[in-house]
Amino acid sequence: MASTAVTAVVLSAGSGVGVDAAPGAAEADVAHHGDVSLWGGRLAVRLHTGNHGPSDLAGATARLGFSVPVVPARKLPDACLWGGNQVIYCQSGALRADGRDNEFLLDLRAVGDPAEVSVDIATVWNGGADDHNPDNDKHHVLVPATGDLYVY
Repeated sequence: MASTAVTAVVLSAGSGVGVDAAPGAAEADVAHHGDVSLWGGRLAVRLHTGNHGPSDLAGATARLGFSVPVVPARKLPDACLWGGNQVIYCQSGALRADGRDNEFLLDLRAVGDPAEVSVDIATVWNGGADDHNPDNDKHHVLVPATGDLYVY
């Protein structure tokens, strides 16, 4: 059921579309934080999606884009789906204003054994809320294959 909702959101958002609020929309502040690690072609991603308020949200969808192809046979969390071999979409559950965030753990494998991978994280849907602080829901993370955690 979660993947059906994510599919609807992804299809309506399109690729690279910014999040636009409707006139009179609720105000919220979606934020993504987490860490990424790469070693031996294995890519571990921890994604926290939260809402700093002031209004509650029904949910939000994050797009994770990878600079290298990722093996799509890996199992994703139920609220995530593949958008191609270099894109994953994850839809959070309801996000309370100033509430605890949702966490996704992605255990992925890159095609080959790259020396580095870059990951772009962005909100593609936030329920139409007006977000006056969009900088905290867009990140570009360069991840060398050192096994270290790179925090965003």
